[in-house]
Amino acid sequence: VFLDEIDKICARTGEGGFRGGDVSREGVQRDLLPLIEGTTVTTKQGPVKTDHILFIASGAFHLAKPSDLLPELQGRLPLRVELAALTRDDFRRILTEPEHSLIKQYVALLGTEGMAIEFTDDSVDAIADLAADINAKVENIGARRLATVMERMLEEISFTASDRGGEAVRVDGAYVQEKVAPLAGSADLSRYIL
Repeated sequence: VFLDEIDKICARTGEGGFRGGDVSREGVQRDLLPLIEGTTVTTKQGPVKTDHILFIASGAFHLAKPSDLLPELQGRLPLRVELAALTRDDFRRILTEPEHSLIKQYVALLGTEGMAIEFTDDSVDAIADLAADINAKVENIGARRLATVMERMLEEISFTASDRGGEAVRVDGAYVQEKVAPLAGSADLSRYIL
């Protein structure tokens, strides 16, 4: 069982080091304890024993720390692994390798309007560079950054696609730079836009 965004249920540390008493966050942690520890859960299909189920929890932990979890929950999740930030090459692979990558999704989406769109290799490199750069300068939100960069880059094309049926568009590195780089260059603007 994969528990994503476990950092969202951590106790918040307020001013003066006071740990906020957010009851709902602590309640969720307390409810998870018996499941992770091993218990029998009744479902529509019958009872399920959680004794031999592997629980993996993940979170960004930008605002909270793993030590902000209840000590009992920390004890049930004893192994910690810190992942490295995504690199330009990682972003490039994310854009090109998955069966339903963002690029393939946009090709299909604009294809429904009768528009053909092609991404050159240098456009993929430029998108990956910008995503890595903005993550490093503003806030590291991982691969989600690709969606915001692609959305900003193709905003005009997407908006006018229904009027441009039958047209073929080729997106190259220069186009990506023209549409996204000015926003990426200003950390103040990109904080709000991207």
